[in-house]
Amino acid sequence: MAGKKPTKQSKSTSGDVMECLHEIFEAEMAGIIRYLHYSFVIMGHNRIPIQKWLRDQATESMEHAVTLGEKITSLGGHPPMISATVKETHKHSIDQLLEESLEHEEKGLAGYRRLVSLAGDDIALEEFAREMVRTEVEHIDEVKKMLRKK
Repeated sequence: MAGKKPTKQSKSTSGDVMECLHEIFEAEMAGIIRYLHYSFVIMGHNRIPIQKWLRDQATESMEHAVTLGEKITSLGGHPPMISATVKETHKHSIDQLLEESLEHEEKGLAGYRRLVSLAGDDIALEEFAREMVRTEVEHIDEVKKMLRKK
């Protein structure tokens, strides 16, 4: 129906969507910092391939943040100038970094799943969120495989 005024529910949903987008954006920005930091502190005979993988993860977090920033502005919002907090544990074994990565990816997955549920009639937003769910699940699967001892 053309000219239909938004209801309170759709305004609330829109606010919830924007809040969710901001949270995910901040998490992706934190992912850039997290994975770059990990790439600097990783040591040992497997450093080169793991460092490359970590930097690829940082680049992917940046790509996700760019997409989210564009989505936020297209919906009339303003991307935040902060990132989620990245806790420094000073534990830099490969297993520890992978455990921290797994926790980070699982939080990201939860955010994208929430976005799917909030998308409502915005098919493009829902499809974006679903694609990001798929991507995050693949990351989680890879990290779990890397943590396996056999």
